[in-house]
Amino acid sequence: MQPSDRKAADSGPDAEFTRFVAARWRALTHTAYLLTGDFHEAEDLVQTTLAKVYPHWRRLDPERAEHYVRRALVNTNRSRYRRRRITHLLLPSLPDTGPVHDDGAGADGVDVYDALARELADLPERQRAVVVLRYCEDLSVEEVADVLGCSVGTVKSQASRALAKLRSRSSLTRTYPASRPAEAR
Repeated sequence: MQPSDRKAADSGPDAEFTRFVAARWRALTHTAYLLTGDFHEAEDLVQTTLAKVYPHWRRLDPERAEHYVRRALVNTNRSRYRRRRITHLLLPSLPDTGPVHDDGAGADGVDVYDALARELADLPERQRAVVVLRYCEDLSVEEVADVLGCSVGTVKSQASRALAKLRSRSSLTRTYPASRPAEAR
């Protein structure tokens, strides 16, 4: 490859996609982990999403690319969740999917991210997506509504229900003590 060919290869849509993936891989994988509750499934989810997005990359507005990928990630997770749910309904017994603890646990022996992922996994899929996008990805209510393709009111109600469920669980209150008085919430 000659230097002029290399320069052209470094500036095309493929190079832009490669730079995007390199810059956003960790954040996308973190979001996927919170959606799936499993690191390996999260990596698979991100890879599947990026494989679906790549053919459309040339047509994307660069300023909206991350939004498009995030929406594709949530939609791909929905499809994965539906397929997985059908498989679980057809299996006579579920495989053991308990969490694996390592030496990176928190002060009380509970890995903070593991506890959060387990609690998020118990939420319905839509509520989990709202919590992850709104509170972990720090998107506004309007942005979450846009990513999920629903109304602002739906985002607010799903977030409210999800937070009520999460607050009622003792494992999260031990791991994440309240930092504000109840009346300030």
